[in-house]
Amino acid sequence: MQSLTDVLQYLPLFYSGIGMTVLLWLASLAVATVLGLLLALASWSSIPVLSQAASTYVLFIRGVPILVQIFYIYFLLPSIGVTLPAYWAAVAGLGLAFSAYMAEVFRAGILAVDTGQVEAATSLAMPPLVIARRVIVPQAVRTALPGYSNIVVMMLKTTSLASVIAVPEMSRTAFLLVQATYKSIELFTLLALLYIAISIPLIILIRRMERR
Repeated sequence: MQSLTDVLQYLPLFYSGIGMTVLLWLASLAVATVLGLLLALASWSSIPVLSQAASTYVLFIRGVPILVQIFYIYFLLPSIGVTLPAYWAAVAGLGLAFSAYMAEVFRAGILAVDTGQVEAATSLAMPPLVIARRVIVPQAVRTALPGYSNIVVMMLKTTSLASVIAVPEMSRTAFLLVQATYKSIELFTLLALLYIAISIPLIILIRRMERR
């Protein structure tokens, strides 16, 4: 009981970090989802240049560690005149990194759509964008939901990488408190519990969505 009390006494110090973690996760998730869907549609496109460009981007981004991408955006872009605050650098890094994984998930969903439906829509003289919006994307999203859900949860936990560029999210808060108090066991235990507390309701919600 005393150990639990020792851990919980530091909880109020994490409140702002929790809020920053959630904001960082939601912003980077929006970037990754939109860009990933566009990349998947581009790779499915019959335009060779567009399809090849999307495939090359996905291959390149997946081959570079996410932490290195964050470093590149935050530390190297200023050398060419592009300076981003730490928060937006982390959003860009996480969003761009996970967009490649999102693209592969969405692409698999698109390939799972019956080609006969696409051919039927084409025979009705539907424009490609209308076919994508009304025929392909709704079915692809349903098929891609399990893989997408895994990435969503993974992104929440990967926001901890933003601590290396001093974004004041939960992990950064824990590191600073450990340096000040030297109570690493208590503080890192609390950090783990906070991630679990946020992740488990999200996982339960996603499973219900998958069943529906």
